This record gives sequence, structure tokens and C-alpha cells, in this order.
Amino acid sequence: MIKSFDLITIKSEIHSDHFRDVFSALYGDNNQTLSYQSERYLRLAGLFTKQYPGIGSFRIFSAPGRIEIAGNHTDHQGGAVVCASVDLDVIAFAAHNDENIIRVKSEGHSSYDVIDLSVIEPQESEKGSSAALIRGVAAGLLKRGFKVGGFDAYTTSNILKGSGLSSSAAFEILIATILNSMYNNSCIPPLTLAEVSQFAENKYFGKPSGLMDQCGCSFGGIMTIDFKDKENAKVTPLSVDFSESGYLPVITDTKGDHSDLTGEYAAITEDMKKVASFFGEEILSRVDPVVFYRKLADVSKATGAGAALRAMHFFADNERVPQQAAALSSGDFAKFLTLISESGISSWTLLRNIFPASHPERQQVALGLAASSEYLRGMGACRVHGGGFAGTIQAFVPKDMLDGYVRKMEELFGQGSCSVVQIRNIPASEPFA
Repeated sequence: MIKSFDLITIKSEIHSDHFRDVFSALYGDNNQTLSYQSERYLRLAGLFTKQYPGIGSFRIFSAPGRIEIAGNHTDHQGGAVVCASVDLDVIAFAAHNDENIIRVKSEGHSSYDVIDLSVIEPQESEKGSSAALIRGVAAGLLKRGFKVGGFDAYTTSNILKGSGLSSSAAFEILIATILNSMYNNSCIPPLTLAEVSQFAENKYFGKPSGLMDQCGCSFGGIMTIDFKDKENAKVTPLSVDFSESGYLPVITDTKGDHSDLTGEYAAITEDMKKVASFFGEEILSRVDPVVFYRKLADVSKATGAGAALRAMHFFADNERVPQQAAALSSGDFAKFLTLISESGISSWTLLRNIFPASHPERQQVALGLAASSEYLRGMGACRVHGGGFAGTIQAFVPKDMLDGYVRKMEELFGQGSCSVVQIRNIPASEPFA
């Protein structure tokens, strides 16, 4: 049964058992967290009512951010990853309209997006904007034979942009989830929502990206994704209660300079494809690693030692993915942490995405990893998170060392640079319905 709210009812229900149960499932049952979320939802209710004074009621939607747990730069070569939804999210209060127009206002932005759904082609003037993502998601659903229609929404997000937690993918999935719920009886599976959102980001927003981010924001929980068949990614949910591990994932923004890094990212793909091409293949997942190592000397001479090293990282990290998934599923967190550390060392020494070769002075990621290792002293694990060269690192920190770790990282990179996250098992949805 669909549940709608207005400003009066949400104020009366926000502290009810129903809201508390849903908040606990989404964000954990810490009293401080529950209080923060109550205030956040009440604030958004007021903002929605002020923005759309003629609308009597609204529905509530949420899409989570995500973390990459295993597999660094493996997805674009048809490899596998482990990723997970987290308790930071983008939420929307939204109401159906009959105008065939989508209006979205986001907290903190002075303007808002108005998308006329009679025009579904990409608009050059919208490239790189949230409007492009909204139009692209609607177009992607229409191309697959699903229904779309108008709605009015106000959103807020606590997924910081540039945090490595996929704020843009969460926004795409949120829009897709609203359209799925309002116009398709929530019948569209999460993988399709992810594929449609990736289509919007690639073709309308103008950013080439893999499918991992969107899957992590769509499914909920921890999952492996196998990209060997690029047209049919295989997503396998893992039944894992990470809260039993005694560790918490921490993502730290090292505040590195992201400018002029396009060439660095492209070089990783180019190097790996050079090695694949040596064997007559497009991507490394189609190359037998046994044959690769047998011919390593020839590969190195033909493609360069740097490309050979990056291929070595791919084969090793791709092999670690099922091992990490198995360790998580069996509750062997010691083995899981060992594999995280191995992946981190591989990214540093073989993949070489810790600092940009074009700007060797940019060592913030290296500093964050070195300081993490020194503080944890084998009691946790850390690795680069995402694309690398600048930006975020990931650590798995024992709960009794958490406060000290966050303090150490924020001394280095500034207050608010750390995001302590928990795994969220609820997919992008209308959680209060």
C-alpha cells in the first residue's frame, strides 16, 4: 500500500515506531543518528511544502551511496568487483503530476530542473548537469518500453560530491526509482534501473562510466558483479552481516587535486588493452593468466614494462574478488582484511594509481595510506578507493580504534574529510510505503 504524507502527518509520525524501525533499517539504531535523520526528514518536508505550496501530499524515496570493496580497475576489463550500498543516501519527497513534466529542486541549489518529457533527446546545453541525468533516465526507461510521467520533487543528500561514494549514481537511481514506483508498479528490477542510469550518465551527462556505481546504489547490501559479458553483467548478492565483523568502513577524502587527471585514468585502460591486444583480445578478462605469465617477457618487450605490471594487477586483483566474497560469506574477516591489504599493495606497486606520474608532487593519497597503515599497525586494512591518483582511500577500522583513526585522518585532511559508513541492506526504494 502506497503511503503519502503531508507536513502535519510527518510531524506527528516522525517519532513513531514505524519511522524508527525504517530509520534503523536504513541508517542504524544509534540514538544520535535517529535524531539527525528525524531532523533531516522534517527539514525536507518543510522545504518541499514551501517549494510546492499547492501540492497536498508527498511520497518518500531513498537511494544509497556505495563503496567499492574489492576489484580496483577490474570492471572496465570485464573483471569482477565486490561493492556495497551504504547508509549515506539521497532522499526525495515527491508527488505525481499530470503535466508530463519533472521538476526537481535539490537542497543547497538556487535553481531547479524542469524537464519536459515530450523532449527526450539529449540536450547539448544540459551536458554535465543534473537535468541531463533526469532526462536521460526517463529516455532510457522509454527505450526499454517502460512508462514515464511527471512528478515534483525536492531532494537532499548527505553523500558528499567527490567523496568516492557515487553521489551522481545515487541521484540517477533515485530518479529511476521514483519513475519505477509511480508509473511502473515497482516492477522494474534493480539491474535494469542501474543500466538505465548508466545510459543516462554515458549518453546524456557525457561521462563514460562502468556499471558498478549504479548497481551499488540500486541493489542494497553487499554484492559481487561480474562484467565478463559486458552486455549482461551478473550481480550476485552476498548474505553477509558486516556488523558482526567488529570493523567499520571509513572513506577519507585526501583532498588531492583532481585536475588534469583524464590522461592518467585513460592510460590505465590503454595499457591493459595493449596487453589484451597482444593476445588478440579486446579486454584482459578474455586472456588466460597462465598464458600471460608464460609469455611475460615477450609481453613486456612488446607493450612496455608498465603495461605488463598493470596487467599483473588486473589478474591478481580479479582473482582476489571471489576469495574476498568467500571470506565475507564465511565470516572469515581476518582473511578478508589480508586480501584488502594485498589489493592495496597491488594498486600501489603494480597498478600505480596512488599519485599521478604527471604530477609526482601530489602525494595526498600516498600520505593517507601510509598514515593509515602506521596507525592501524595490522589491526585493520586500507587501500585506494575508486579511480585513484587523487581523492579517496578506504580503511576497515576496528570499532575501538575508530575515534582515534578519524581524528588522525582529519588532522591530515581537515574536519569532515572522513565518512564512517555502515552497510545498508535496503535497496533504492520507497521505504515507508
